[in-house]
Amino acid sequence: MQRDELVVLASGGLDSAVLVADQAALDKVVQPVYIRFGLAWEQVEEAHLRRYLGSLRDQGEVRPLVVLELPISDVYGAHWSVAGAGAPDGSTPDEAVYLPGRNLLLLAKTTVWCALQGVGRIALGTLRANPFADASGQFLSGFASLAGTALGRELEVVTPFSALTKAEVLSLGQDLPLELTFSCIAPAGTGHCGTCNKCAERRKAFAEAGIEDRTEYSRG
Repeated sequence: MQRDELVVLASGGLDSAVLVADQAALDKVVQPVYIRFGLAWEQVEEAHLRRYLGSLRDQGEVRPLVVLELPISDVYGAHWSVAGAGAPDGSTPDEAVYLPGRNLLLLAKTTVWCALQGVGRIALGTLRANPFADASGQFLSGFASLAGTALGRELEVVTPFSALTKAEVLSLGQDLPLELTFSCIAPAGTGHCGTCNKCAERRKAFAEAGIEDRTEYSRG
């Protein structure tokens, strides 16, 4: 019997990292895909992702990382995510870290890759509290339908964690090497700054889950 295959859009963060292992444990063939936009934190993020994926040798079939290039600086201009300065800190709401068209851009190139490779399903680590319109079920199903029409094949976008909080995802993956994941948008060298919006979110999730946070933070 042919095993179920899917792409997981992997950023190196907690949610998609746990999703890769979770889907592999369900006996699916998992193809992690990372999209390089040219954002300020990506070099550090991708390095963490590669180390994390390398630790999953006993977690089922996880294929080698595929990296796709989609430079965005010509569109984003001086946006903080490209400029590398002025990243939202821990006092800001979730909306402060919005990247315009993030999921639209991620899926646009990935669906074409999937169609050419014969893969029909893409998974994102979207959580219950995600406030952005391009993470809604309506958008994701609509985009999958549109892309399928354009590419002449059936495509599906799934969000297995959409009913979960970040703390619940951490509980699901608590036996994984979560210290190898990366959530920071203002890296301090090759690690977490400890004070940006995403570092604050990460700390809070570990605390709420009651799980030891083995992440090394530069500050805070």
